[in-house]
Amino acid sequence: MIDGQRFARMVTDAVVRRPLLWRLFRRPLRRMFDGLAPTWETRIGPHHLFALDLALEGVQPPERILDLGTGTGVVAIALAERYPETDVLGVDISPGMIGEARRKLPQELASRVRFEVGDASALPYPGGRFALVVLSNMIPFFDELARVVAPGGTLVLSSSRGAETPIYVAPVVLREELGRRGFAEFAEFSAEPATALRAKRG
Repeated sequence: MIDGQRFARMVTDAVVRRPLLWRLFRRPLRRMFDGLAPTWETRIGPHHLFALDLALEGVQPPERILDLGTGTGVVAIALAERYPETDVLGVDISPGMIGEARRKLPQELASRVRFEVGDASALPYPGGRFALVVLSNMIPFFDELARVVAPGGTLVLSSSRGAETPIYVAPVVLREELGRRGFAEFAEFSAEPATALRAKRG
């Protein structure tokens, strides 16, 4: 039987090449992450944020941030602490992950941070809604990213263990797919073992 990390990599590779395959993999991936939710934060480690922090340097405080694949909310909470005037929305396909995120959300951030169960391939938000969109260890759905990132907005995709991350897309693929959809000003960041790519929507 295929293990969880190999399954996540297989799904990522397949869906990036052929997004319609997501319909086949959505339910089993959600079940897998529901099962991982109670122990998720013991798996990711402090390096989870290293490259993301570098990629955010110089990014002006946005009005709204979308954290896709928020998991237990580690990144969403870090974003809210980094930008104390900004509203942060964390979205994940796993109800188990969202339950953990809501449970551990500090009370002092509850007015600015919320978590919702949602599918990143079909988000229920208006086009251009978010000035900053962040994905950490998350499958990118490129058409939807191009739709929800505001013109002039910033997109950051990070991988907590670089190319060893189960859900990982190589920078050359990210640049090609995002470039075709109007993103530019690409920059790559590395903070061992994490990596990140930042892009701006035209």
